[in-house]
Amino acid sequence: MFRRLVASTAILFASFTASAADGHNHQEAPIKDMSKAYSLIEQPQAVPANGKLHVEELFWYGCGHCFSLEEHVTSWVNKLPKDVEFSRVPAMFGKPWVIHAQLYYMGEVLGITEQSHGDIFKAIHINGKRLQRKSEQQEFFAAYGVSESDFEKAYNSFTVKSRLKQGDKRIRNYRVSGVPAIVVNGKYLVDASSAGGQHNIFKVVDYLLEKERNQ
Repeated sequence: MFRRLVASTAILFASFTASAADGHNHQEAPIKDMSKAYSLIEQPQAVPANGKLHVEELFWYGCGHCFSLEEHVTSWVNKLPKDVEFSRVPAMFGKPWVIHAQLYYMGEVLGITEQSHGDIFKAIHINGKRLQRKSEQQEFFAAYGVSESDFEKAYNSFTVKSRLKQGDKRIRNYRVSGVPAIVVNGKYLVDASSAGGQHNIFKVVDYLLEKERNQ
């Protein structure tokens, strides 16, 4: 997992490419005891009262492990059960994280998240673009037909600022120390360490969803 305690921003960015492939080449351990493949959230958080089970991905665009997990996330979301709702919450454990979180919420406000989310990961980890500077971000969004004026509106919008605050509060309430992590129904935390590898994460998620259905 990409840990919160990092010496400097330079170290953070030096790890972008090096860690991008991590998670693919490790042999996945079998889940011997499902009850130990997740942890309980100390203070469970409320989820939307819409009759659905809620799954959240906690991530950072600069995290190589988050990038490698994305293929598993996409595969699972493509087969999302009708009674499950999925969302993402970008973590903000430092200035580079906050800048990337703003990039995510801008994508939401501009209505291009479905197209841009995976491409942001690829831009950073494959193409070596940090997407930290405003000019870089504007150029990136222009490829999706976002005009300079629409970019500026989103960049300075009250909605983006509000979502940044709400997302940061939620992450802190979960008291996670690293990403990627998956939270099920505001109660259970699953990561590669607890599940025995990224390949197992959504096996544990499916188990917890069934557990919630039967309660």
